[in-house]
Amino acid sequence: MKVAVISDTHGYIDSCIGALRKIKNIDLILHLGDYSKDVVGIRNGVEVEVINVKGNCDVYDNHTLDDRILEIMGKKIFMTHGDLYRVKHGLNDIYYRAKELGAAVALFGHSHMPTAVEHDGILFLNPGSPSLPRGGTHKSIGLLHIDEDSIRGEIIYI
Repeated sequence: MKVAVISDTHGYIDSCIGALRKIKNIDLILHLGDYSKDVVGIRNGVEVEVINVKGNCDVYDNHTLDDRILEIMGKKIFMTHGDLYRVKHGLNDIYYRAKELGAAVALFGHSHMPTAVEHDGILFLNPGSPSLPRGGTHKSIGLLHIDEDSIRGEIIYI
């Protein structure tokens, strides 16, 4: 299964939609917040289901969860924006939450800086931002490749 992971679109979805259209056979898109209202435009632009959580800039969105746990092909995936776990200051808080949940993957955004690292059997993936990258990085999205035996994450620069 191929899952696109995006975060921090902040109302600028054109480059994100363009990048997603270039990737063949996306089964699902996960949006990690900032702006949850972008989900409808992305879903319509790519015609793939989008599941999302809200971010710190989605303060008026009272209908979207802060965190979500999905199970895909028997693997538990923890989705959050990251602000509630202080990811700009390190991965310690999100690590312990993912460990507590028994997650194989922890997805987060917030910093606008792409990260793909595995620690203690957990894949930590921040797709960066397809619209407003920070820290000298380029616009980016993430991809998860999930099969029965493994999960692999990658950063795609757009």
